[in-house]
Amino acid sequence: MNFLTTVVTLRAPGLTVGRLPLVIWQQATAAILFLLSVGPLIAGAIMLLMDRLAGTGFFLPERGGEPLLWQHLFWFFGHPEVYVVLLPALGAVLEVFPVFSRKPIFGYRLIVWATLVAGALSFVVWAHHMFVSGMDPRLAMPFSITTILISVPFALAVFAMLASLYRGSIAFELPMLWGLGFLAMFTVGGLTGIFLGSAPADIYLNGTYFVVAHFHYTLISAVIFGGYAGIYYWFPKMFGRMLGTRLGHVHFWSTLVFFNLVFFPLHWIGIAGMVRRIANPLQYDLVAPHQWINVVSTVALFGLILSQLVFLLNFGLSQWRGRAAPGNPWEAATLEWTTPSPPPHGNWGDAMPSVERGPYEYSVPGAGRDWLPQRVGAAGAGGRS
Repeated sequence: MNFLTTVVTLRAPGLTVGRLPLVIWQQATAAILFLLSVGPLIAGAIMLLMDRLAGTGFFLPERGGEPLLWQHLFWFFGHPEVYVVLLPALGAVLEVFPVFSRKPIFGYRLIVWATLVAGALSFVVWAHHMFVSGMDPRLAMPFSITTILISVPFALAVFAMLASLYRGSIAFELPMLWGLGFLAMFTVGGLTGIFLGSAPADIYLNGTYFVVAHFHYTLISAVIFGGYAGIYYWFPKMFGRMLGTRLGHVHFWSTLVFFNLVFFPLHWIGIAGMVRRIANPLQYDLVAPHQWINVVSTVALFGLILSQLVFLLNFGLSQWRGRAAPGNPWEAATLEWTTPSPPPHGNWGDAMPSVERGPYEYSVPGAGRDWLPQRVGAAGAGGRS
């Protein structure tokens, strides 16, 4: 509610909804999804508590209940929640791409509508988690269709990012490296998700390490690569100092290598039949010849964890003796870069900026680093719309 109220009521003069940065669209959509989806989960938790303490039978068959009801309530929340985590990270990457390719983001309105459509579709795909639950087979087809459909908006966002890179003057600064890493890892996760969206394939792959690999290439790639893209991008604005470049490169490349060494082999062992929950040794004996895959992933996981210590070291050193950041070190065009680094109390003090154009309206592509700065003046005409 705080995010949504801020977006609706505290926009600067001239900052219409058609001029909002994409990260704000993504964050607002995520907030709406969370508000609409968390209710069933809370209801399910209360019903479970009543079954345990008050003798009700919502989920107990011996009392006339239905165990699958819990799955429905959980996944009705669980799948939109994936996009609650994904969309803000995607928004951060969409802020990084136009800055470091020095051209407008491709398809601003297309991305906005794709985000809204994906948010709406996220509420009608939950049962693809339940293809093996004994549900009516006639329901498998519509849920397979909606699952495939929800990949279309994100495919459009990926193609928009690729089009934004095309013929751009790309600067491979650290935020851009993390953004490109997100684009590559998320694309791999999206492609593997197509298999899981098909009921026949999912019946075999359900509950295996193939699902684990897919999940980490989509959601965890967003958390890690999209999250770090935002941190490296906005760190100078937040703290007034630049993150160290050398340690930043060590952090990125080690994370990229170890992330793939951890999770990509899990596709193979999942197809081989290794399930996430092994109940007896016979299940493990089936995949024992592929034990080396588990060893590689486990060793690489320690490397992935250690690579994050490099970031913590870089964070501490940058806070202590990092180079002072100018107000706009990346020569970005969105509103937050018109304040000092770090921003003073109240961000702009008494002089509210007046927005005269959209956030990605750079000059003609190929014109180097020349772009039209936003005019900053006292609050006045323009208002909100």
